[in-house]
Amino acid sequence: MTVRNHGALLVLLGCAAVAWYFTVLGFREMAPGPGTMGLGLAGFLAAWTLMMAAMMLPALSPLTTVYLRSIRSTRSAAVRAARTAALVLGYLAAWAVFGAAAFAAALLAGQLATAAPDVAPWVGAGMLVAAGIYQLTPLKDFCLRHCRSPVAFLLHVSSYKGRLRDLRVGLYHGVYCIGCCWGLMVVLIAVGVMNLAWMAVIAVTVLLEKSWSHGRALSRIVGGALIVFAFFALGNPALLPGLYMSSGM
Repeated sequence: MTVRNHGALLVLLGCAAVAWYFTVLGFREMAPGPGTMGLGLAGFLAAWTLMMAAMMLPALSPLTTVYLRSIRSTRSAAVRAARTAALVLGYLAAWAVFGAAAFAAALLAGQLATAAPDVAPWVGAGMLVAAGIYQLTPLKDFCLRHCRSPVAFLLHVSSYKGRLRDLRVGLYHGVYCIGCCWGLMVVLIAVGVMNLAWMAVIAVTVLLEKSWSHGRALSRIVGGALIVFAFFALGNPALLPGLYMSSGM
């Protein structure tokens, strides 16, 4: 890898670090709870996109490395930087669109926790089981293979042309990434969207699934663990603060 590519990856990881800093700064005094934590759609999408930048950008590094090699013939450093930025923006835009669905799910979870506290733990456990089962499915494997094979990805997007091609590349990869990770994001709804501890666990899981040689096996282990955790959560609803209205609230 060239020094130039190293620099670009350091910038990418630096952006993730900055996103983590502001995420922790904004949510460190906010106890995980049900609902959207008082945020409207616009505020939630802003917070969600910041969270996705923190959690997902490190896992984007392998793809970015290969993509930078594909545009190494571009002599202008400013053009290379702009194209890489467009790739990242397209990727985050895909997650921002998914954030609208996450907002609706969090809103419904908060309403359920208030209106039907006896039913909410069962719904939360069902969400965990669904997320765990998805980790074991061929569709999960298909999307994970895409994320773990940046060369095959590059061959597909090589036909993209025009000024928006890098944005399209980011969107395309973002859709596959959502296909790979949506189950883990469902877990985040159940345990509280702004739950920093779970955010860190999910971020590490995503990174290892995509970059570790045993990533596929890990995804299956995580799936089984989520199913087991669902049964524990039924006996202790406080384990799912995204669907549990504590007395303090």
